[in-house]
Amino acid sequence: MAEHPAEAGGGRGDVSLQDVLRGRTDGAQRTKSSSNMIRVFISSTFTDMSSERKALLEKAYPEVLALCRSLGLVFEVVDLCWGIRSDLSGDHEACQIFLQEIKRCQRISVGPAFIALLGNRYGHRTLPRLIPEKQFEVLLSKLSKNPEGVKQLNKWFLKDNNAVPPTYVLQPITTHFPHYNDLRPESGPQRDKNLVSWRFTETQVLQLLRSAATDAEAAGDITAEQKQHFFTSVTVQEFEQGLWKDSSESSALLFVRDIPHQRVRNGPKRFAKFMDLTAEGLQDAEAQGLLANLKSRLNATQQKILNLHCVELSKGSIDPKRKEHVQYLDSVCEQFVLQMKARIGAVVDSLVLGRRRRIWGNIEEERAEISYRVVEEVVRHATMSTKLCSGLYGREGLLGKLSCAMWESTNVHHSPLVVHGDAGMGKTALLCKLAQEMRSVLEADAALVIRLLSDRHPQRPDIDHVLRSICLQICLACGLAPPPPLTVNTHLELLRFFRNVLTEVSQQGNTLLIILDALDQLSDQHHAHKLHWMPTDLPPNVHLVVSMDTNSEAFANMRLKLKSLGSFFEVDRLSSEEGKQIIESYLLASQRTLTPEQSNAVLQSFEQTGCPLHLTLILSAAKRWTSFTLTATHLGPNTQEMMSQLFLMLEEKHGKELVGGALGYITLAREGLLEAELRDIMSLDDDIICEVYSYSLPPSPSLIRLPPLLWARLRRDLEDQLEERWTDGVATITFNNRRLCEAVSARYLTSQRRGRSLRILAEYFLGRWSGKLKPVSLPGLSLILSDRKVPPQPLWFAPGLANVRKLQELPHHLLHAGLWDELRQEVIGSAEWLYCKSRVCGVSSVIQDLDQCSQYMDCTDTRLVRDTLVLIKPSLDVLDGHMDTFLFYTELLARLCSLATPFPSVIGQLCSQCEETLLMCPEPIFIPKCSFLQQPGGALQHTLTGLLGGVLCVDVCVEAGLLVAGSDGGMVAVWSLADQRLVYSLLGHTGAVLVVKVVDSTSHCFSLAADGCLRRWSLMDGQQLLCIQEAVPIDSTPSSVHLHLSEQLICVYTRTQVKVWKELDGAELLLSSSSGDDGSVVLGVLGASVVRLCDSGLVRISHPVDETPTVETRLENSQRCFTPVKSVMLPKRGKVFVVSKEGFLYQISRTEKLTAVKFPLVPSLLSVNEDEKILIAGSERTLSLFNINKDSVDGFLDLQHDDSVLSSCVSSDCRLLVSGAADQLIRIWSVTTGALLDTLCGSDSPVTSVVLYYGFVVSASAAAASVHVWNLKYDTRHAPTARIPAGCAHVAVTKDADLVFYVRQQSQTELISWNNNTGSLSERLEVSSEVCCLELAQNKRLLLCGLTSGTVLIYPLALPQETLCIPPPESLSRVLCLAVSSQERHMAVAYEDSVCLFEITSRDSFPTVEGPVVVFPLSLLHAPLSSMALLSDRRLLYGTSCGEVKFHDFRDGSSSDLEAHCSRVTCVTVSNWETHALVGSEDAIQRLWKLSPLVLDHTMEYKGFFFEGVLSAAFSDSDQFVFTGSQDRTVKVWEVATGNLLFVQYVYSPVVRMVTFRIGFVALSQQGSVIREVFRCPDHVSPDYNPLRNVKAQYRVTSREKENQVGQQSPGSDLQDYNPAQFNLNLMLQGKPSSSTCLLL
Repeated sequence: MAEHPAEAGGGRGDVSLQDVLRGRTDGAQRTKSSSNMIRVFISSTFTDMSSERKALLEKAYPEVLALCRSLGLVFEVVDLCWGIRSDLSGDHEACQIFLQEIKRCQRISVGPAFIALLGNRYGHRTLPRLIPEKQFEVLLSKLSKNPEGVKQLNKWFLKDNNAVPPTYVLQPITTHFPHYNDLRPESGPQRDKNLVSWRFTETQVLQLLRSAATDAEAAGDITAEQKQHFFTSVTVQEFEQGLWKDSSESSALLFVRDIPHQRVRNGPKRFAKFMDLTAEGLQDAEAQGLLANLKSRLNATQQKILNLHCVELSKGSIDPKRKEHVQYLDSVCEQFVLQMKARIGAVVDSLVLGRRRRIWGNIEEERAEISYRVVEEVVRHATMSTKLCSGLYGREGLLGKLSCAMWESTNVHHSPLVVHGDAGMGKTALLCKLAQEMRSVLEADAALVIRLLSDRHPQRPDIDHVLRSICLQICLACGLAPPPPLTVNTHLELLRFFRNVLTEVSQQGNTLLIILDALDQLSDQHHAHKLHWMPTDLPPNVHLVVSMDTNSEAFANMRLKLKSLGSFFEVDRLSSEEGKQIIESYLLASQRTLTPEQSNAVLQSFEQTGCPLHLTLILSAAKRWTSFTLTATHLGPNTQEMMSQLFLMLEEKHGKELVGGALGYITLAREGLLEAELRDIMSLDDDIICEVYSYSLPPSPSLIRLPPLLWARLRRDLEDQLEERWTDGVATITFNNRRLCEAVSARYLTSQRRGRSLRILAEYFLGRWSGKLKPVSLPGLSLILSDRKVPPQPLWFAPGLANVRKLQELPHHLLHAGLWDELRQEVIGSAEWLYCKSRVCGVSSVIQDLDQCSQYMDCTDTRLVRDTLVLIKPSLDVLDGHMDTFLFYTELLARLCSLATPFPSVIGQLCSQCEETLLMCPEPIFIPKCSFLQQPGGALQHTLTGLLGGVLCVDVCVEAGLLVAGSDGGMVAVWSLADQRLVYSLLGHTGAVLVVKVVDSTSHCFSLAADGCLRRWSLMDGQQLLCIQEAVPIDSTPSSVHLHLSEQLICVYTRTQVKVWKELDGAELLLSSSSGDDGSVVLGVLGASVVRLCDSGLVRISHPVDETPTVETRLENSQRCFTPVKSVMLPKRGKVFVVSKEGFLYQISRTEKLTAVKFPLVPSLLSVNEDEKILIAGSERTLSLFNINKDSVDGFLDLQHDDSVLSSCVSSDCRLLVSGAADQLIRIWSVTTGALLDTLCGSDSPVTSVVLYYGFVVSASAAAASVHVWNLKYDTRHAPTARIPAGCAHVAVTKDADLVFYVRQQSQTELISWNNNTGSLSERLEVSSEVCCLELAQNKRLLLCGLTSGTVLIYPLALPQETLCIPPPESLSRVLCLAVSSQERHMAVAYEDSVCLFEITSRDSFPTVEGPVVVFPLSLLHAPLSSMALLSDRRLLYGTSCGEVKFHDFRDGSSSDLEAHCSRVTCVTVSNWETHALVGSEDAIQRLWKLSPLVLDHTMEYKGFFFEGVLSAAFSDSDQFVFTGSQDRTVKVWEVATGNLLFVQYVYSPVVRMVTFRIGFVALSQQGSVIREVFRCPDHVSPDYNPLRNVKAQYRVTSREKENQVGQQSPGSDLQDYNPAQFNLNLMLQGKPSSSTCLLL
């Protein structure tokens, strides 16, 4: 789960997991047990073991690297001696760097950390860089008789009083020998002279120190260990640290090489690389003696890790071409690899705190408990918080104000507290200090949550991740139920859950403090900077403290969000006194001090800004000052200048290209870089390589890399600016401050340099130069090809083990390097990549990558792939990301198949990859042959969710770009049309919202609901402004109420009632009247006038508000019979149009004469366009348009639809008309020509509302809880495949899927033929009564249609108009179901009282039906037949609505009862060869019967997340498998021979019809999609195969042969046929499932 409690508490004793989750710890110290890194330091002398180091680099390291990668480990080698012959820096820091690196390896590496290579050199014995004051003065005292020696020591060692305690510091060599490291050719003679001079000087000074140390030890003034310091080589110091201070045998390896016959007479010059020499060039006998002692010690103490080799030199060297030397080097490499593998294997096999260690990048292991990652994140932020607040001084006043504000608001509702200030002012440290102080005062059961949102810079966290993490921590800390996967992965649901969690904690009475630092660093996802996610009204006991930059967008939005200035706290500049405290504390922690002059310089520079970050940079530089520095280095007056000075110092010391390259690559990396990666990448940078080798040649021209020591030296100087960032046990390096990243970008990452660096990063993670030679032109040399020894970068390191670093980095670098072809090839168009990253990093990360690509690339393919993953995301969320590889490919193919041809380069490539992979699948699998799942692209741009219940009304606030919708659940939702986010959920209504109306001028909206209330809302802040009770009768319907707004008047009316209010500060009721006894009908409202129709034929226009005289007009005698149907107001014209049932249109005006004209239709829909020039009337399937003239209306268009018209609107320019219909289609018409311009499918419910908003259509349905936004300017190439309407009453499909037949509604008397190839309606077939059932004779191409009248219509598909008719029986019973035998010679018709057998023949090549041949009467008590199948031998298998299953033989009239089901039989299907039959019902059981002899073979029980029975079935052409479609929206495959479940596929909609087609099936879903798939099953299926690994279900099969075994396996039973997904359903329902179940929660 989490790290050990002791770790969680930072080593302060036992700390419980609950303390960690409640934020009551200061963080954790990472231990080796939590690491996934193997980092080894290679210790050897510079030249002695160069051949061995090179052999290891070329042969051994790659093999160990591959092993580590396959185990989820990172392997890094630190060989600081590689690539250089000696350290020429002259600053004497090499020894300290080497020892630091060893300690770092020992701290980081979970396995071996130190590799010692010892040859025939003892190693260079350097002068110590630092000597403590007292020790140095003792040594000087011993040289009192040697004034020259004392002078020499005082010349090279100066006292540094800034060190605590004071220390003598060895001066850089260049202090006295300025040309020592000057490698320019023109300085060659001077450099050579300086080199010789230093060699003699070093020997002389070292001899003085050794002599003095010997005397001091003899006198007892220093210890033997202190004396030895002057005699010991750097190599031995490394051995001390790596071998003897770390006694663990598994952490080190030792290789010792002897040259047995090396003789002095051969001459030291011949063996210069292999022996220690004096300054005079002679063999150093003292060093050789020390070497012998060292080897003896190693042999005595390190025998278990010692690898001893004896080898003779050849011509003074190791010759890699000489046989014995090749054998020696191979032996070293082999031993290295074997012993490293053994030690690493032991690490992997070890148990950590009772749990097997988590493997980095492993997709096969189960997800950790939900608390694991939460605890890891909590500990990380707590640790950072503790570190950041440690140096904070001052700010007591501001901390006191924050604490006081929280205390005062504890028991009441309150707003969040906002800490703001300029960048670098210490807001983060302040909040960390606040958290630290609150830990000490909060009660034991309180919870503290802190998130430092800039901790992953340059990456910006998305708000969903932050809220998800916070919610999980709160739930675990406070004992609340954690959110389910769908909630945490859906933005709106997550927001709702977050608010609910805060309320629940408040109700518990527990205190909760949430601290969120740097809100301005959130990503743009869901427009987080607008802060709509942030609650402004916090419940009691819950506190939220946030921080942000004063100049940020987030702060501007926060000022708009919070009205009270008391909620804002500004972090101002630090005072001079606070600066002094920080300086003193910092220097004390660093064991440094400053001279008065230096202190004044620091303080004066800081006082110019008062900025903590500025002061931190100053102190980072000042702690390196010595007291003998003549004047303090000039300090930058601000943060930016200090950073520039830092860069300049690094460039002077290390080289501009090296510094710029290293810093630039760290800045450009998305998730930081591993140190090994950074060294590899810099080795690929030719500019860096050319700078490094500008004055010298590389050791080997065929192998060129950056010498690791150069990076180690630079890293040492950057220790205050870099941090280790640990994720999943892997440490990357990055900057600890985002301002530093910005400074690096400005200084080094010019446009050209950035592009080149990004390209190198992209090529590295592509693995382009692995194993290949890369050209480089070094100064003074022609172009050479060299191996840079960078590792390969496969997507998978091992089966199921992904290359996480490649997944994290590659897309970003390919995109920004402009390598878009590679991006399409390797990422967007790679199914393997999409699956791998979705599984390892989450599908949201892939979607974000593709979103970023779309911002830069105008690539339709990218957007389509992105939308596909958005569609797949809910399924992945349910499975917590654990979707099987092949199922993922199936989903891709089932959504993109139809787009492969128009988009071949990317989507075509994806589809090909998916199909090829599925064909090679070693397990049962479906291979889609068409797009039957929802496709990406098309006109549908967004589906807006957040409502409860169907949408009854919509309106748009054009000025604010807001969409308002009301639902039958009583909610009013407001979305932003600019970014499609839910802005407000307006709650208050307790009944269905009937009308919403927006007032653009005030950005307000009104809502009128069936609870009788009229409410006014502000669209700026979501607050309710007005509520009027009893505005309309309770339980009114949308069509019966009307809301009219005019000149500060609010008018609500129904047919019988009018109420008018005047808006002032509230609402004053001016009128409330009802029809009363006169029986008048309200026709409409014109301004303040009410138009009524009285029974007497009198039209009365009254003015009850302003007391204007009433206008009355009596209808003429011919018009007295007036039954109004629909009315519409024309306020600009001052008229009301009323259409009567009698077919007249009345124009009623206060000033003009009432007119009536004949109207061609009785509308169910009546409206006018915005400028009141066009009248729109809809009746059944016709939508008619009329020009409105002064006294008449003239029809000019009749637009025919395939189903009832439900909604319409006209564009403001009167060019387009949009209509919505009951067939779930939205049609776009040209008002000018009447042409149908486009048809938008995908609503999946009748379209009851449409609104045009610029180039978009907003649609909604009373039957769906979502609103759709359609783009009218979409690319028609990716228009979705047209399909039949969803939810059809009856359907049938031909086996080649070319024709689909359906009846839209049960009550319709029309049969529709749909051409699936063209995606269009083919023919309408009128029938005499309602259709009961449809059946197809597939081979004879006959459509059978049973009617409620008892008639059976037979349509030959070739000539559908030549209809055959089987008349109804004498009883006129309705047809219940139809069945055709497999050879299609007979058909059975089931009526309510009988079953009749008919013979299908043909005459003159035209089909005919004879019969009934046999009639099988049913008793009065017989349950109605619900499904049946007819065999070719005239036997009938049928099931009833009561669950009975019977077999009737028409040949002899015999019947037999089969085992009944507990519910209605929904499916009876006979196999193609009539050997088996499947009977399915609405319950959880389906049975497979063998027909000859008639016996039950298998009973299959299947219990899913929800289960509502089998709807359809089909056998494969060979009868080996049976496919079933169920109400649970899955298609399943069962093996006929064994009854075993082979595969389950979720298809998002119940499959209502299935027919066999070749080696698969064709099916129809309830959603209207045609499914065509091929089933592929290998000859042998592994007994460990689990068909339920991708679904939430369990199943059991009881077979005739195994009745006493299945479901009751005992430990001693035969497990050969055991299926891990089969077990007793009762156990599943009674208690907690066992570990062998496949129930996923």
